[in-house]
Amino acid sequence: MEALAERLSGLDPHVDGVIRVVLFYDTLMRRRVDLPALARASAGLAECVAGIRLHGTGREIRMAPDGREASGPPAPASGTSPITLDEEEIGVVWLERDGPSGPLDAALLERLAIAAAGVVERYGPARTTMADPALVELAVSADGDEAARARALRLLGFAADLPVRVVAVRSSLPLDRIGALICPARPVKAASLADVGVILAGAVAPDRFPPGVRAGVGAAPSPDRSWRQARTALRFTTPRRPVVHHDDLGALALLAEIPPDAVRGNADVAAIARMAGSEDLDTLDAYCATGSLRGAADLLHLHHSSVSRRLEQIAKVLGIDLTAPKGWPGPGSP
Repeated sequence: MEALAERLSGLDPHVDGVIRVVLFYDTLMRRRVDLPALARASAGLAECVAGIRLHGTGREIRMAPDGREASGPPAPASGTSPITLDEEEIGVVWLERDGPSGPLDAALLERLAIAAAGVVERYGPARTTMADPALVELAVSADGDEAARARALRLLGFAADLPVRVVAVRSSLPLDRIGALICPARPVKAASLADVGVILAGAVAPDRFPPGVRAGVGAAPSPDRSWRQARTALRFTTPRRPVVHHDDLGALALLAEIPPDAVRGNADVAAIARMAGSEDLDTLDAYCATGSLRGAADLLHLHHSSVSRRLEQIAKVLGIDLTAPKGWPGPGSP
């Protein structure tokens, strides 16, 4: 290549300059530089501010010709070039040159964009937790094809051979804080989809969810199926059991497949719904969780006789005997 550049330099100085730009970026890639080093070298070559921005993370790098980060607001770009990976635009590079573009700016921007795509593919995006919701949705969508899903996961920073756990979250706490707690070693990405937060993580520590968080954890190896499982598990969370793993539901997960209208039309479900917000529902939940009067009494900090009276009242409302092995008929039932 060097010999070819020497031969062409005598024929066309512009061609010689372009080839030297290509050689410059080839050298940078062989040295496996990161994005800041790439922007710094480009600014020095162009003798003006050079910038790199990734759409998926919002990360922006601006370097001045002296090798330091550019200060002040960005000047209008004198030239830009898209960063593309697998035929998808993932970012943009630009130069902030005073006056007209230089004769080699187009070649420089093209090679800078190609080099930036190579860096992203090799190292992944910046180590931030919050991610582009569109990328996260593509990763967990049941409608997307596997190639698009794999590309989205790679852009989010997940290696092809790395398992991805999916968590559905409802909480007033910031998703990035929750993600950092349950997967401190990374990689972990999060975004809000409609009214549910979604966290993608290489691993999930179930005992590290902070108080006040409701979370459902999927188990399937495919992110789209795991997301569906996570949302189902989220529906089974309660104040007493705020984190539910789909694998722990067993056959209970089938209840989520019942049409809502059919559930609301069931007399027993309607009776329980009328207890919502009352101490009776708390008592029923505690008794079902512990399986004994004394266990429920300890959980509710009540005397066991008080729990017994409440269960008798609940039995009348539901028409079942909660203390009988079969559960029915209850007191007053025909």
